[in-house]
Amino acid sequence: MIRKIKAIGEGICDILYPKTCPMCDVALGGYEAFLCEDCRIKLIPVGKPACLKCGKEIEDDEQGSCSDCQSIKRSYEKGFPALNYSQEMAKVLSDFKYNNMRSHGRFLADVIVRNKGKDILSVMPEVIVPVPIHKSKLRSRGYNQAQILSTELGRRFGIPVDCDLVIRDAKTMPQKELGPIEREENLKRAFISSKKIVQYKSALIVDDIYTTGATVEACTTVLHSMGIKDVYYTSVCIGKGL
Repeated sequence: MIRKIKAIGEGICDILYPKTCPMCDVALGGYEAFLCEDCRIKLIPVGKPACLKCGKEIEDDEQGSCSDCQSIKRSYEKGFPALNYSQEMAKVLSDFKYNNMRSHGRFLADVIVRNKGKDILSVMPEVIVPVPIHKSKLRSRGYNQAQILSTELGRRFGIPVDCDLVIRDAKTMPQKELGPIEREENLKRAFISSKKIVQYKSALIVDDIYTTGATVEACTTVLHSMGIKDVYYTSVCIGKGL
């Protein structure tokens, strides 16, 4: 009954507020769930060969890992990025993160599930952990995009989401304004443990984009300190890195 009521409610909303493509803003037809046909072909899934650590595409499968992961040690187990970063996705992620387009969370979660769902379920993380944002940013923005994405993924995978394990304690400079080494230093003390007693042995960190890996690494360090041994991550997009 609840599902029927929800479906009816969503149908009414679709009539009053027609869905539009998050990439080009054109109105979607009833058969187009999230993207128009023209934009669907613009998605660039992460292909193979890929880095065995971060999941980024590499040119030679004999390398095993990308140059970034060779130069900077990462302590998480493995990454599952869904798409290569592109200008089209830059618009979607920016709207999702800064322009209150929270509804994009359903589409972006669908992207991850379609491209990396089987890989994620193969390691069966016991909990999903969104990358947290500082409380001041949460007040001004009103939401954490990684939490919205995590909630959608948790519902699809049937995995609990814990938004309180990792806390962003320090207000840091925006990562996009810093170089690779500065990013690492910027985030070293940015996250702290909630001190919760946990029984989880594995976790999946969720973020919208993975660039150099500094954010995921900082969160991984905190989860390891809490006794969570196996840490993985997923993101909608992965950039070129360093």
